[in-house]
Amino acid sequence: MKVYDKLVRDNIPEIIESSGNKCEIVKVCDDVALEYLYKKLNEEVGELLEDKNLDEVADVMEVLFAIGSKYGYSEDEILGRRNQKKDSRGGFEKNIILKKTY
Repeated sequence: MKVYDKLVRDNIPEIIESSGNKCEIVKVCDDVALEYLYKKLNEEVGELLEDKNLDEVADVMEVLFAIGSKYGYSEDEILGRRNQKKDSRGGFEKNIILKKTY
């Protein structure tokens, strides 16, 4: 038996059972899920820093969308705000490092 105590994607229990294994799950309220989502974000960012690939970028985004959803924001609202901020303040394409202001 392996113990995880971590938030997983919605289809993971079915995937585990379809492979012939069994699992124990519990469904929690949004407040508890939010705590686990922040832990999951940390986990996924760590994996992104290790593996640096598209799957890990997508995993980080999925967790961020889930966190936004818990606060009542849709993916479209999140992306819309991202675009507003990018339009007004720019993105990170130019690799600018601010060292000092005077």
